[in-house]
Amino acid sequence: MSAADVGVLQRPNDRLRRRRAVNRVMELVAWLAAVLAVVILGVVIFSVARRGASALSLDFLTKPQAPFVPTAPQGLANAFAGTFIIVGLAALMALPFGVLIAIYVNEFAPKGIRNVVTLTLDVLAGVPAIVIGIFVYGLLVVGHHQSGYAGAFALGVLMLPLVSRSTIEVLALVPDSLREAALGVGAPRWRTTVGVVLPQTIGGVLTGATLAVARVAGETAPLLLVCSLVAPGTHYNPSQPLMTVPLAIYELSDSPEPADHARAWAAALVLILFILVVSLAARWLATRSRRKMAQAGR
Repeated sequence: MSAADVGVLQRPNDRLRRRRAVNRVMELVAWLAAVLAVVILGVVIFSVARRGASALSLDFLTKPQAPFVPTAPQGLANAFAGTFIIVGLAALMALPFGVLIAIYVNEFAPKGIRNVVTLTLDVLAGVPAIVIGIFVYGLLVVGHHQSGYAGAFALGVLMLPLVSRSTIEVLALVPDSLREAALGVGAPRWRTTVGVVLPQTIGGVLTGATLAVARVAGETAPLLLVCSLVAPGTHYNPSQPLMTVPLAIYELSDSPEPADHARAWAAALVLILFILVVSLAARWLATRSRRKMAQAGR
């Protein structure tokens, strides 16, 4: 065997070693990036907990803000109630429309319309929250007054593309064999969608819904424009402005009182814990949905 033949045989081995080296480097970079993300999250949670844990108490969770009565027990029950009402109304507005849009796009729409709608959803998902707030302010507040309904509508607009896009992706994972089997026995298209396709995607739809709720629960910018002129006390009527946790954090952090700063940190800690719980629930639902779809595809 000549030296030229030996060189030809060594070249694939050299390329293989280079590829393995590059692969190890990229794995190390990805591992470091993952560790960095976990460390940043840990630092944020630790910092917020260290500053806000001292203000957590039963009064903090059950008593409303009393800005004009410094000696009264101070809490954020009004903000928790307002957040629950506004986010709940936003979910009621966004979830049905988001799921219906996803069903139409994935199951019924022609390709041209499908592309237009998905592009519209992507653009809407990228619109800054303050722009949505300005739009809702001009639509529902100018000439009227601020209200919880306006805040819920603004958050619902933010939720809509998240719910639709996640539902579209989940519907696309349903095996076509299930649709073909239902259509083959004479079921109409709408009955196939309602009775066969949707039951396979409930977990994924709920996952998208929970992630959308976690996404908008911390939004402040739209609420500053459409639902910030809140009267003292706890209110439950969404036709009037309602206090929310992000808005309370914003106002308390601007106060000169150290006690208000501690309550702002405590509210931020509660909000982080809420998002953590919702995210864990979403991961559990996503895992359950994937298992169900895998079983259906066998």
